[in-house]
Amino acid sequence: MIPLWLKLVWTLPTLAILIVYWRSYGPGNLLWFSDIALLLSIPAMWLESPLLAATAAVLVLVPEIAWNTGFFGRLLTGRRLGGIVDYMFDPDRPRLLRALSLFHVPLPLILVWLVWQLGYDARALPLAIVLTWLVIPATRLLTRPERNVNWAFGPVRHRELVHPVLFIGFLMLAIPLLFHLPAHLILERLFG
Repeated sequence: MIPLWLKLVWTLPTLAILIVYWRSYGPGNLLWFSDIALLLSIPAMWLESPLLAATAAVLVLVPEIAWNTGFFGRLLTGRRLGGIVDYMFDPDRPRLLRALSLFHVPLPLILVWLVWQLGYDARALPLAIVLTWLVIPATRLLTRPERNVNWAFGPVRHRELVHPVLFIGFLMLAIPLLFHLPAHLILERLFG
């Protein structure tokens, strides 16, 4: 179903991105849900697995749409539409690393296309939730607060207001409800 050329064109740059990120930011950066979905997209393509493709899509479709909206909105209007893409416009960050982050542009398109080609596996929702429940505490334990991977350390200005355990619990409920469930419902309706 998935042509070999597409598998190669997607896999080789993805592996390069992940290697550069590992070297530049450390392994903790790969705990971002977007990086996890990017990584999941490779076996989803090669194995032509509806479950892996759907899980990756459920995991990040909503935040990827927000990323693209923020990025293209700022490019077109010059206005900041939320902080999720601020790093892309930070001249102090290396240009190469910012350019590699452009994987966010095709990622949701590729994931939706994969689900369209392979079909939607409804087991993606519980699998995405379990992944979230594993990744959020791991992120808190394995990364530094200044990186705030997956927002596991909370809002920068008000971290002291909420106990860390409560905030992790909040994320473990909020992310599935706000991100995974809407993506699941849309994908199931379109491709289920």
